Amino acid sequence: MKISSIVAAGALFAFSAPVAGKDGGAASIDSLLGEIHAIYETDRVAAHVPGTVYGIVSDGKLVFVEGLGTRDPKTGVPVDAYTRFRIASMSKAFTGLAILHLRDEGRIDLGAAVSRYVPEVADWRLPTADSRAPTVSDLLHHTAGLVEDNPWGDRQQVLTEPEFTQLIGSGMDFANAPGTEFEYSNYGYALLGRIITNVSGKRYQDYIRETIMLPLGMASTSYDVFSSPASERAIGYRWQDDEWVREPDMRDGAFGAMGGVETTANDYAKWMAFLLSAWPPSDAPETGPVRRSTVRDLVSVVSYAPPGNRPEVLGAPCRWSAGYGAGLRVLGECELGRVLTHSGGYPGYGSHMALVPSAGVGIFVFNNATYTSLGLTNYKALLALRRAGAIPDKPLPISTGLTAAYELAKRAWASGTVAGLPLANNVVPDRDLGRRSQDIATIKQAVGACETGSPVVPVSAMEGRFEWTCTSGRVAGRVQRAPTADLQLQVVSFAKVDNP
Repeated sequence: MKISSIVAAGALFAFSAPVAGKDGGAASIDSLLGEIHAIYETDRVAAHVPGTVYGIVSDGKLVFVEGLGTRDPKTGVPVDAYTRFRIASMSKAFTGLAILHLRDEGRIDLGAAVSRYVPEVADWRLPTADSRAPTVSDLLHHTAGLVEDNPWGDRQQVLTEPEFTQLIGSGMDFANAPGTEFEYSNYGYALLGRIITNVSGKRYQDYIRETIMLPLGMASTSYDVFSSPASERAIGYRWQDDEWVREPDMRDGAFGAMGGVETTANDYAKWMAFLLSAWPPSDAPETGPVRRSTVRDLVSVVSYAPPGNRPEVLGAPCRWSAGYGAGLRVLGECELGRVLTHSGGYPGYGSHMALVPSAGVGIFVFNNATYTSLGLTNYKALLALRRAGAIPDKPLPISTGLTAAYELAKRAWASGTVAGLPLANNVVPDRDLGRRSQDIATIKQAVGACETGSPVVPVSAMEGRFEWTCTSGRVAGRVQRAPTADLQLQVVSFAKVDNP
């Protein structure tokens, strides 16, 4: 019941089993694909987007991709998986990962003041006498105290490096004391680009492309739009006075670290597959240009971002929690769980991506219309896939220690006592052995004989839950190891399920 393989680029993908229809019956793959297509096409037309491409990534592959509309309304050339789009602020994750990689190499201290790597910042006047200096970590998490700067930051894309140096040296006023508030800053990510340049000795564009993009096979991805073949580009437009108006192309410049990447669906899918490969943590050999644990650091430490309510169009109301990592947002979604996401908005372009690590699935969309991300469209598609059973969460692996703990729980059930098990020193004080034995006897009398062959369902490598079917009902249980090197049980419990 998950996306498994591509049949033809831009055409169909296959599932390993039928997906669930809305009426509980089996739904055809074609009907699900038709629903996904309709979601994107309806929203594209309503938003006046000339051309769109969207794709679904699973199991390390681009399993479905579709182009809609045209690269340029003047030529009518259709969009496909090879069409180049600017992805705006979705570029930030590349910058963030480059910073983290330099940290791994011992060349950057995230806790150091920005001025260590960009000396011009040392002359900035802090907002209060008790303010500390902004750090590299502050820039990554948008907590440096810089003012939110959309869409001013987009128009700084064209600054040359000398012009950017002059801007930094001219100082600035702070919106907040560094380290106290989240406020999204393109300027901050441009400073991270300057840090990469100063530390690596290469232009940040070259360092990121050589260190991350090319090793992933992203040969059609770069920062300089004027160096890419004009015939392959999606041309940027804005909708104005009931017609499309051409947006001028912006050259590559100093601010590109916050939003200058141009890529294709085929290339970006490789990036998404690499990101998804970091979950769950495993013993598999490292195959990417950056360690998987470093990829996880893109979201492992997040700054607070204001929560919000899920848009009504997506379903039942619920509260979305939100945070910002090091180039990716972290969203707590009611049905999808943890979602790693980012949007992009630029003159002439809009984009959005979302990863669901628990399912190993990602989705992205690129558009050639100013500030039109179609992010809500991505969530509609993800939820359609989830509700159809196409992208279930992957089961957690069962560790050797948890397997042993579960066997001990089954032994306790069979013998009617936890006595003799390797119990942690909290167990008996929490509830004495006699009462625990009586608990087991009472449940056994109520449910009868139980089939205990079902596997434990891991919560983590140290904790699991299980449920058994019995003659007269069901039993639910929990087992949890203590935080010790040897096997000790801090929890082993059984309960009768009231509504079998």
